[in-house]
Amino acid sequence: MTPLTRETDPARERLRRWRLVLGGGEADGTGQELSGRDAAVDGTLAALYGKGDRARTGRDRSAGLGASAPSVARWLGDIRTYFPASVVQVMQRDAIERLGLAALLLEPEMLAAVEPDVHLVGTLLSLDKAMPETTKETARAVVRKVVEDLERRLAGRTRATLTGALDRGARVARPRHHDIDWNRTIAANLRHYLPEYGTVVPQRLVGHGRASQSVKKEVILCVDQSGSMAPSVVFASVFGAVLASMRSISTRLVVFDTAVVDLTDQVDDPVDVLFGTRLGGGTDINRALAYCQSQITRPAETVVVLISDLYEGGIRDEMLKRVAAMKASGVQFVALLALSDEGAPAYDREHAAALAALGAPAFACTPDLFPDVMAAAIEKRPLPVPDLDTGTANGT
Repeated sequence: MTPLTRETDPARERLRRWRLVLGGGEADGTGQELSGRDAAVDGTLAALYGKGDRARTGRDRSAGLGASAPSVARWLGDIRTYFPASVVQVMQRDAIERLGLAALLLEPEMLAAVEPDVHLVGTLLSLDKAMPETTKETARAVVRKVVEDLERRLAGRTRATLTGALDRGARVARPRHHDIDWNRTIAANLRHYLPEYGTVVPQRLVGHGRASQSVKKEVILCVDQSGSMAPSVVFASVFGAVLASMRSISTRLVVFDTAVVDLTDQVDDPVDVLFGTRLGGGTDINRALAYCQSQITRPAETVVVLISDLYEGGIRDEMLKRVAAMKASGVQFVALLALSDEGAPAYDREHAAALAALGAPAFACTPDLFPDVMAAAIEKRPLPVPDLDTGTANGT
């Protein structure tokens, strides 16, 4: 998070960077004075990561944002000047958490100054009930920008991956030439290998038909909307809209805390979905799964995706019985501890182990991996569960 200017002397450059990291004061040991752009950068860092509200000296970093809207607006502008967007988002998140600036986001001027990201959307949704009417239009614009950015990033690959999975799922006995799966055909006919010709003479072709416009699969996204799941709710709403745009997939979106809300009629617009959620509150996974179970009409063609940290406030044994019953009926059940870029969250390990024992391993899933997870579930293949040690995905 240092500025782009560089000293010509490598030793001085190292001291300059350490000075910016350590923040000055008697303990930093650098003896480095800052001026110009470096001093300005140090000031923006001091406002957020300083030592308190006592007066500054030339070599001492101290906090300086307070709760003043004008000073925060200036600071938001400064960090966008000095740092790249990815760093700006981290600093904004830290400012909201460390300095209690969430209330200032209820002002339109503040929202116009911030760098939109998934975490900001989560904060805005948690403030929705307290948000004055003058701010709601600006808030929706901020949320829509984030949603549209995510759709551009995720929609194309998701549709392509799932369309391929649906095509491969439509197996036919006499495929057309372009629909032959040559790898499977060769594997199925190895006993017909002719060594004198160095080739396999296939007696049986293996292939797939092309997916029609009729509904092939039904997907139910069941999303925990407790406060800790905010990024997952954002990504789930985007994926829900992408899935709903595919004619071969019937998509239902259900969110829950201690109550259950079916947002399927709004699934085409992720912004409407997000403002229809209520972040915070308790969790009743059993009640949510009971509702989802009641909506299943074709178990063998249904994928249920539970997105939750599994901290159950309802009836644990009933929750597990419902999962077992759905799987026994032919439902593909997927349990995601998170759907975000954050990595593995805190979660109930006992419940995760119980689901794994039922053949439904629970794991955190990045948005980039989600299309592959859904494709595997649609094709009834082992899920690409990430290996936490290597970061790669393994089927299980």
